[in-house]
Amino acid sequence: MAVPGMLGSMGFRMPNSKTLSDLLRMATATDKVLVMIYLEGGNDGLNTVVPLDQLSALNAVRPHVILPENSLLKIADAPVGLHPSLEGLKSLYDENRFQVIQNVGYPEQDYSHFRSTDIWMSGSDSNELVNSGWSGRYLSDQFPGYPDAYPNDDFTDPLSVELGYGSSLLFQGPESAMSMVISDPEFFYELVDNEDREAPDSYAGDKLKYIRIIEQQSQQYGKVVQEAAEKVKQQANYPQTSLGQQLRIVSRLIAGGLRTPLYLVRLGGFDTHDAQVEASDHTTGEHADLLTDLDESIMAFMADLEMQGTEDRVTGMTFSEFGRRIVSNASLGTDHGAAAPMFFFGNAVKGGVTGSNPSISSNSSYDDNLAMEFDFLNGDYTKCRFFISNV
Repeated sequence: MAVPGMLGSMGFRMPNSKTLSDLLRMATATDKVLVMIYLEGGNDGLNTVVPLDQLSALNAVRPHVILPENSLLKIADAPVGLHPSLEGLKSLYDENRFQVIQNVGYPEQDYSHFRSTDIWMSGSDSNELVNSGWSGRYLSDQFPGYPDAYPNDDFTDPLSVELGYGSSLLFQGPESAMSMVISDPEFFYELVDNEDREAPDSYAGDKLKYIRIIEQQSQQYGKVVQEAAEKVKQQANYPQTSLGQQLRIVSRLIAGGLRTPLYLVRLGGFDTHDAQVEASDHTTGEHADLLTDLDESIMAFMADLEMQGTEDRVTGMTFSEFGRRIVSNASLGTDHGAAAPMFFFGNAVKGGVTGSNPSISSNSSYDDNLAMEFDFLNGDYTKCRFFISNV
């Protein structure tokens, strides 16, 4: 599902005769950017995009977490309501710049965080082990000789950038990682400002300084990133959260002229087995806080793209390793499930809701899960409406 969304936003139709490799190769010639937001932990899709025609059954099987109907953000032309924390994304929907895809997953769901994340990142079937990512294989194919032959005169910039500790499987190629990793916003600004973190005045402190020097030297793209960042003198106001600051960095690098086509940022905390909602008010709690962060960070990012004049080049998307169970648990939470919604946003995305509302039985048992409608790897691309407005 991610691939047609990305390519559609780049202005490509989805001809059925084209292979995945052909379509990705077409994307190489553009200056478009895909920003992926990974919702770590398994987002509860049924409390994010609520099927309004299933509320009676949901009240019966989700009493511990169900959202009041009058709190939901109703959207035009679709029988769903958004979580009340997503007012900004609702406004993007009203502007035809936000797409919801319901019931995305894969066959034979694995309920392990680690294994399910590997499946999403590698683009593999659930019964096979693949040690590279779908983006990493694409980049390796398009940029042969990496890393030894890069950077070079033809391509001086990182092939992909991810924020977080360690390279993910998503950008792992058959032979090497294809991404530049920015461990956190603090490290990014130290790199840009050429500053050193304080270290203790001791033998251990000297060793720590040495390790940090090696760390900076190992970032072979550090100079080009620094030069791109220095070109941007002013940005929109972002939330002082991890996701907000990650997206602030991404926007700054895009505006500074970095040609990197793929970015990955993360928002953790979605493994809401308990305290997903507050007992006294189900519109508050851990899940509401996470969705507020997501909403406010994306809206700041969109405003910044417009300020920088890059808004027509960038498409964003969210994904999570799985959804949550239909039936809630007694700890005001939900447990590991299967299918969940994905979001696409940006000026290049046509708004709407793709997919049908799930059918929920008021007699659902704990083991019941949402049925998959779209396989994220082998989906029916003809149903996806990720095309730029003038196509």
